[in-house]
Amino acid sequence: MPVYQFEYQRVSDEHQLQEADAHLLQEARNIVKSAYAPYSRFYVGAAVRLANGKIIHGVNIENASYPVGLCAERSALASALSQYPNELVEAIAITTYSNEKPQNEPAFPCGMCRQFITECEDRFHHPVRLILAAETGDIVIVPKASDLLPFRFGPSDLL
Repeated sequence: MPVYQFEYQRVSDEHQLQEADAHLLQEARNIVKSAYAPYSRFYVGAAVRLANGKIIHGVNIENASYPVGLCAERSALASALSQYPNELVEAIAITTYSNEKPQNEPAFPCGMCRQFITECEDRFHHPVRLILAAETGDIVIVPKASDLLPFRFGPSDLL
């Protein structure tokens, strides 16, 4: 079986990010407390940057029937793709907040979100960069979402 490896970057603060990525992360941090998370009290905010420069926000939205909830990543991407269906998705910044347990390690997207983001890569034939941060601590930059989903099920599997 082949060994799977990928490169990512870890920086200690926003000042080490490219200006556009630092701005995108700040947008995610500005929206995170708008999340509706009455059950987990784990708030997630996401900001998607499109090639046209537009930034679209999303938050996690929980539901008493847990599977019905929506992750911030998919919330933001669904909104972006609905409003701008032909606009390439360049990057997504994702951040977390919890008033019960301060976060200092980034939360990576769940499997369903990883699949959704990589479908955006397939759709536009372009990587989607992830900027992941918690309230404090290091920021992780993953150059393309597909790195987080090796051996994935994709469009070519349906043909």
